[in-house]
Amino acid sequence: MINPNDPTLKSWIAVDKDSDFPIQNLPFGIFKREGKLPRAGIAIGDYVVDLAEAALTGYFRELHVNLQIFEHNHLNPVIGMGKEKCRMLRQIISELLRHDNPELRDRPDIQKRVIHHRSSVEMLLPVRIGDYTDFYSSIDHATNIGKMLRDPDNALLPNWKHLPVAYHGRASSICVSGHNFHRPKGQMKPPDADQPVFGPTKALDFELETAFIIGTPTQMGDSVTTSAADQFIFGMVLFNDWSARDIQAWEYVPLGPFLAKNFASTISPWIITLDALEPFRVEGYTQSPAVLPYLHYTGNRNLDIQLEVIIQPEKGEPTCVTRSNYRYMYWTMEQQLAHHTVNGCNIQVGDMMASGTISGPTPESFGSMMELTWRGSKPLKLKDGSERKYIDNGDTVIIRGHAEKNGVRIGFGECKATVLPAKN
Repeated sequence: MINPNDPTLKSWIAVDKDSDFPIQNLPFGIFKREGKLPRAGIAIGDYVVDLAEAALTGYFRELHVNLQIFEHNHLNPVIGMGKEKCRMLRQIISELLRHDNPELRDRPDIQKRVIHHRSSVEMLLPVRIGDYTDFYSSIDHATNIGKMLRDPDNALLPNWKHLPVAYHGRASSICVSGHNFHRPKGQMKPPDADQPVFGPTKALDFELETAFIIGTPTQMGDSVTTSAADQFIFGMVLFNDWSARDIQAWEYVPLGPFLAKNFASTISPWIITLDALEPFRVEGYTQSPAVLPYLHYTGNRNLDIQLEVIIQPEKGEPTCVTRSNYRYMYWTMEQQLAHHTVNGCNIQVGDMMASGTISGPTPESFGSMMELTWRGSKPLKLKDGSERKYIDNGDTVIIRGHAEKNGVRIGFGECKATVLPAKN
């Protein structure tokens, strides 16, 4: 059997050199065609492999699973096959799409049923998200926020370098890329006011994040070690943790984020498997002081994923406002999962855990408008001449990400949403 990550692999389906979805990627998603029910698919170039139709051909016979798992409106049953069978599935698709394999290449009758152009499908939320946790694991982001809101000389709280800080968020308002939302309303207390006021947020922000999705469940009382964590993580998506900064500033003491966060989050539709990202492992931060034993890990456990955010005004030219990288994460996914479960908290297939805002060490790599404009004091100028302290109505925010090495580009597609005016 071939290695699906082999950089020399080519597909008989034409794939542009700048495509996010070469044969080495093969991410999983849920799509819908007109007049058809949702089903599972895998992306290749500008096309989608219909796993439900492919299953009917007998291609997945060796998986020994109920083929109806590919006909759901979420990937949980597919992911629930387990890591090894998901690897086998990706391997089978890689073999079928290989340039010198005639099995599907030379069967145009089957291709019509199994291969669809991505422009002809609608992408849906890829998983049924049972629980969602948002971490706070970028040291540059945490330092910037601490400098703005607290003592600049003691920006990080005492616990920050000892554990991956997180809060439990709202899963019901996580939406797939392309799902637009209305500006949230809530309580705010302007600096010069004696009492709070109510209305639409005036400080709507994006947060540049990724998220990982659980592929293997645990029982209550069980803990996942850092060395075993990758066996429980199916893959990653891009994540925009929209935030209303003025609402957040008033409500977050003493229990943290609430209405400032739970109105909307946006994710990219394709789940990039951890296996596809394995070639892009890099060394993480030197963690000092030394972490407790249950958070210790060995080897290169960070990932070199280039990230960018574009603001597209309603009638203006798009502007890239930041470029960052996942490698700036201080706490790794493995450490996040180990900490999340160390107290015996159980995890379920489809659970989502977001990274927290990913900021780099320089101003052009900051991962939120709050940092890029330094809390509105340094407005950004866009290409159309307009300025932004935060996000305006009509703005579309687009997050993109990819890893690249040895001529292979593993991309995530887009994570985008447009801000609509607040409802009356």
